Amino acid sequence: MTPSTVILIIFLYFIILFAISFFTSEKGDQQSTSFFTANKSSKWYLVAYGMVGATLSGVTFISVPGMVAKGGWGYLQFMMGNMVGYLVIAYVLIPLFYSKNLISIYEYLKDRFGPIASKTGSLFFILSQTIGAAFRLYLAALVLQIAFFSAFNIPFFISVLVIILLIWLYTFKGGIKTIVWTDTLQTTLLLLAAVWTIYTIADDLGLNASTLYSTITESDMSKVFDWNWQSPTFFWKQFMAGMFITISMNGLDQNIMQKNLTCKNPKEAQTNVLSFAAVFFLFTVVFLSLGVLLYEYAGYNDITLPAKADELYPTLALNYFGTFTAIVFLLGIIAAAFSSADSALTALTTSFCVDILGMNSTTRSNLKRKLVHLGFSLLLFLVIVIFKSFNNDSVVSDVFKAAGYTYGPLLGLFTYGIFTKKSVDDSKVIFICLLSPVLSYIINLNSETLLFGYKFGFEILLVNAGITILGLSMIPKK
Repeated sequence: MTPSTVILIIFLYFIILFAISFFTSEKGDQQSTSFFTANKSSKWYLVAYGMVGATLSGVTFISVPGMVAKGGWGYLQFMMGNMVGYLVIAYVLIPLFYSKNLISIYEYLKDRFGPIASKTGSLFFILSQTIGAAFRLYLAALVLQIAFFSAFNIPFFISVLVIILLIWLYTFKGGIKTIVWTDTLQTTLLLLAAVWTIYTIADDLGLNASTLYSTITESDMSKVFDWNWQSPTFFWKQFMAGMFITISMNGLDQNIMQKNLTCKNPKEAQTNVLSFAAVFFLFTVVFLSLGVLLYEYAGYNDITLPAKADELYPTLALNYFGTFTAIVFLLGIIAAAFSSADSALTALTTSFCVDILGMNSTTRSNLKRKLVHLGFSLLLFLVIVIFKSFNNDSVVSDVFKAAGYTYGPLLGLFTYGIFTKKSVDDSKVIFICLLSPVLSYIINLNSETLLFGYKFGFEILLVNAGITILGLSMIPKK
């Protein structure tokens, strides 16, 4: 694919996004209300469908198909836990947040514990979202740098600046209302890429619907369950991790919950969450199936597998499946990356404005909100450039993993708030929440020595939350 083709695709793609932004943006005093809550007018089915693309990030888009050679379909064990987590979100968190008419979910912590707890929750969210969104955009920027910008000797930081500017331009007016609609487009492109690639492989290998199904289900790479309790992919370990990570990284995350809160009422929001969960599970199966077929295709055509599993899908799509499939893949990876980044930027702006600056649905300061939005855009740019300066994928990956520790205090805060009636000394909350991830990290580093060879995985989140809950119980309000 030539650089001119790539830039034409990107240009047309963003023209469509700008058009959506223009038609979904409110005018005058309604801008701030629409930016934060979409005037509580979003259709639940649009939100549910669009959230699939926002949740299936560029990392997932590439990594899930690549992981089947090593882990089979074991990822479905994690997804089964996800489904239980979404039930908790639908029937515990959604009614709670709607009953308090929240703009930012961290306003709950202010009502329950005090303003410092609210700001603490918001700051932990801002930290994790900034790192997470920057990491996803970093991966997308690398792909576009190789596909286009390098051909014209354009420096990496310029390409990142262009990407950030484009995202800022189509989100700064419409906010969450625009995101609901752009997510719908981006989800369609992402899923189209996966389904079209499966069709391309099936056609090339001469598979009909029946033989396609048997090829996938009879493959050694389609094993789902692992009942070996010593294995890192042991079913209950994966299931429990999937459940609590979903509650933390979806139910207690402003990025995701802000979309749920744009629905008209809690019943529609619950329908949205449950529908999204079902569709998300279905399309995870699609991506796992795609992974099996990618390896089957490579084996049938004697294609040397790339050193990294994450490179399998991009390598085949861009070099072996033809121009049209390469274009569809490129649209898919761009959509996956930007659907995560644009909603994160909107959520970061909302949380900072509401929780840190004290703005609410009646605040008419559009200028202040736009300045915050611009500030977070520049912050994402700086973090991505810093990632690049490491020039080491493992270092960047470690930074991304470290951001996951910030969800432990959030899980602990909300759990203590919802399931107890005890008050705490609000002034000390931030110290407990800062200490918890540090202690969790130390425990994780030394777990094999301290716990007779046991090594933590995702469940370190529960240790983190547990330390937070213990700490909160030790600082009662006097």
